[in-house]
Amino acid sequence: MPELRAAAPPSKTESYVDTKRKEDIRLVNIAAAKAVADAVRTSLGPRGMDKMLSVASGDVIITNDGATILNKMDVVQPAAKMLVELSKSQDIVAGDGTTTVVVIAGALLKQCLTLLDKRVHPTVISEALHKASEKALEVLTAMAIPVELSDRDSLVKSASTSLNSKVVSQYSSLLAPLAVDAVLNTIDPARPESVDLRDVKVIRKLGGTVDDTELVKGLVFDKKASHAAGGPTRVENAKIGVIQFQISPPKTDIEQNVIVSDYSQMDRILKEERNHILGMIKKIKATGCNVLLVQKSILRDAVTDLSLHYLAKAKILVVKDVEREDIEFITKTLNCLPIANIEHFREEKLGFADLVEEVAVGNGRIVKLTGIKNMGRTTTVIVRGSNQLVLDEAERSLHDALCVVRCLVNKRFLIAGGGAPEIEVSRQLGSWAKILQGMESYCVRAFAEALEIIPFTLAENAGLNPIIIVTELRNHHANGEVNAGINVRKGQITNMIEENVVQPLLVSTSVISLATECVRMILKIDDIVAVR
Repeated sequence: MPELRAAAPPSKTESYVDTKRKEDIRLVNIAAAKAVADAVRTSLGPRGMDKMLSVASGDVIITNDGATILNKMDVVQPAAKMLVELSKSQDIVAGDGTTTVVVIAGALLKQCLTLLDKRVHPTVISEALHKASEKALEVLTAMAIPVELSDRDSLVKSASTSLNSKVVSQYSSLLAPLAVDAVLNTIDPARPESVDLRDVKVIRKLGGTVDDTELVKGLVFDKKASHAAGGPTRVENAKIGVIQFQISPPKTDIEQNVIVSDYSQMDRILKEERNHILGMIKKIKATGCNVLLVQKSILRDAVTDLSLHYLAKAKILVVKDVEREDIEFITKTLNCLPIANIEHFREEKLGFADLVEEVAVGNGRIVKLTGIKNMGRTTTVIVRGSNQLVLDEAERSLHDALCVVRCLVNKRFLIAGGGAPEIEVSRQLGSWAKILQGMESYCVRAFAEALEIIPFTLAENAGLNPIIIVTELRNHHANGEVNAGINVRKGQITNMIEENVVQPLLVSTSVISLATECVRMILKIDDIVAVR
C-alpha cells in the first residue's frame, strides 16, 4: 500500500484523511481490474494468441475464448472478480465477444484513472459514461444492416467471423454452416424469436479430425447397445420405448435380509424372479416395441443379466444407463412419452424411427437413431478431434458459433466487424462531446478514446503498426466510410461488409452496455470491508 499512497497527489487540507484511503481503494480496484483485462488482451481477434491453462489437477486447456480463460483463472481481488463475472454475463447474453467486453472495460478504467487524477468526481464520471453508452447504442443501431433468417449466407458469414479468431479457425468453412443449420432446425415457428441451445446436443468423440464433425438429424447416444446376451445391434422400423422403471427383480424399500433355509424355497425365489421379468418383457413385446432406452437407476440395477438375456431373445435392442437429464431431450426428439411404470406401457407412448443402429466412431461405438417420425425440433452434433485439447476447443468454438446465430435470431441485425463499429462510435461520440458542456464533455471524450482500444489491439495482435493503422482507419471513417475496418490478412483498411467480416448487432450492443455497467460499479466502490 505505501508506494500507492506516495503516488497520489497531496491533498489540499490535512483534515480529510478518509478520502485518501478511498482514493487508494479505487486505485487498487482499477489496477486489479486492468491487470485482468491486460491478461486476455493479447488473445483478441483472428491473429490473437492462444493461452495454455494448466489446471491444478494436471489437465491442460488451450483456448483463446475470453470467458474460458477468465473462468479458469484464480482471481482473488474482488474488483478483478467483477471482470470475470462480466465476461460470464457476456457469454450468457451473446456467447461471443467475451474478450472484447473485458478489454473495453479495462480501457474505460484506464481513462477513468486519468479523470480521477484530474479531480473529477466518480459520480460525475459514472453518469457521463451511462449517457455515452446510450448514445453509443444509438450509433450502433443506426449502422446495422437488417438480415432475414432465409438469408443463410449472411448467417454463415457471421458464424465464420466468430470462428475465425479460434484455434480451429481453419475449419470455419465446415463448422459455420453446421452451426447455422443446427440453430435453424430448432427454431419453433410458433415462437420464431427464441432459440433454446439446449435443443442442440453436442457429443464429443475422440478420433478423426475436426473435418469429421457432422450434424445428425436424429438422436445419438454416446454409449453402445447392450451386448450382454447377443441382442440385436441394428433394428429397422423401430418402435422406441423410453422407460424409467427397472426390469429387474423387485427389492424391499428398506435394508433387510431374507434368510432362506430350504433348497425348494430358493428355487421358488429364482423362479418367481424369472416369471416377474418374463411377465414385464411380454408386456413390452406385446406393444410391438423393439428398442428400449432405460434410464439410469440409483436404487437397484435398471436391468440385470437375466433380463438382458430375455430381452435379447425377444429381439429388443437395449440402450441402458440413459442419464436422467437427457430424458427430456430424448422424449422431445422422439415425440414420445417417458414410461414410469410397466402397467402404463402402451403403444401410443412409443416413438418411431426408420433405423436404429450401433456404429463405430473413433475408438468407441455410438447408437444412432435416424428417420424419426414427427421428430421434435432438436439436432445433435457429433464433434470429432484428434486429441482432447482440440476436441474441447472445437466444442467451445462451436458453442460460440451457435450463440452468434442465436443472437441473429433474437435481434435480426448485422454489423461490420474488424474494429469498424468501435471506431465509428468513437468518432461520433468525439464530435458529440464538443457540443456538451462542463465535465460531461471530458468524460464522453474519454469514453470515445477508450473504444479505440479494439482496433488498436486488433492491429497490434496482427503485427501491424497500430498507430498508423488506427489513424488511417479514423481518416476513412471521417470520409464517411462507415464499414471500413482492419483487414488483418492483407494488413490494410478495407470494407468489412465486402470482406464478409460481420457480427450480430446484439454482440456489439451488449459489449458496450455490460462493460459500461461494470466500470460504473467499480468506480462507485470507495471501500472494501472484510466481513467474517
